Amino acid sequence: MTTESSPLTIAQLAELAGVSTATVSKVVNGRSEVSSETRAAVEELIRRHGYRRQRRRSTPTALVELVFHALEGDYPVEITKGVAEAARKHDLTVAISDLHGDHTAADAWLESVLRRRPSGVIAVFSGLTETQHEQLARREIPLVLLDPADAPARNIPSVGAGNWNGGLTATRHLLELGHRRIAIITGPDSALPSRARLDGYRTALDMAGVPVDRELIGRGDFLIEGGLAEAHRMLRLPDRPTAIFATNDGQAIGVYHAARQLGLRIPDDLSVIGFDDLPSVRWAIPPLTTIRQPLAKMAGAATSMLLTLAHGEQLPQSRVELATELVVRESTGPPLLSTA
Repeated sequence: MTTESSPLTIAQLAELAGVSTATVSKVVNGRSEVSSETRAAVEELIRRHGYRRQRRRSTPTALVELVFHALEGDYPVEITKGVAEAARKHDLTVAISDLHGDHTAADAWLESVLRRRPSGVIAVFSGLTETQHEQLARREIPLVLLDPADAPARNIPSVGAGNWNGGLTATRHLLELGHRRIAIITGPDSALPSRARLDGYRTALDMAGVPVDRELIGRGDFLIEGGLAEAHRMLRLPDRPTAIFATNDGQAIGVYHAARQLGLRIPDDLSVIGFDDLPSVRWAIPPLTTIRQPLAKMAGAATSMLLTLAHGEQLPQSRVELATELVVRESTGPPLLSTA
């Protein structure tokens, strides 16, 4: 007789669930050809009793799975460089996946990962469902989240940047130049970095005694088109902003295009500050003032955490947060007519 605390073999799980051992094996190994009801029943038994492997697990391949929510712009390039550099030191290959804008991986993607049996998975600005995470854990494939879109579960390690402090620093820079009509273009409301940068912006205004004007908070999407659309709206206000904080560099480029289309000069008529410090923005005209997010270092830290877990060692901390830094270039300056 088994007890609640006794791990079960595949054969014992199959007997309790009333299915074949092959069906239980498919559930354990993340295969898709099992009905949802059967899968739920087997996974509930595993949660209650645990699962005892009957043989040593297969040796993982010398591979790091790197999955992006979208492969667009310089951001994934900088992340990939950091992961590749860290992986190269350990003779590991990097495999790259694109979720095409989704923040949660599909089951089909996970099945292919389980077949490849990598040393670990790094999910960038995306994540896995609880069930998918359990499937990786059962196969002893570690997962690290990099710049996660949402607050990770307590037991999932993650690497990020000082988003709140970056939002605070960007807004303070504009305040110190004399701006008071300071707009912000956020990322998606659902994205943790976006919310943190907006909170930093609000805190800086509050500390300076400047009221937050809801008309000057634009809801963007971290894309150039979103920055362009929101900048057009705000720059047509009767009392338009004298400065815009775009919460990533892509949206800042969108602001540049809107300013040019409306005949405004940067920084004479409008100061612009971004977030990320991607390589291309130093070649913008004028070069973009921005908050540097150390993407390559973040990627290297995530890879190091992953390899620590892959070697069966404990992490000293489950969350690593690297500092951001203000990079002043030529896109910010004092307002022509101070509104202070």
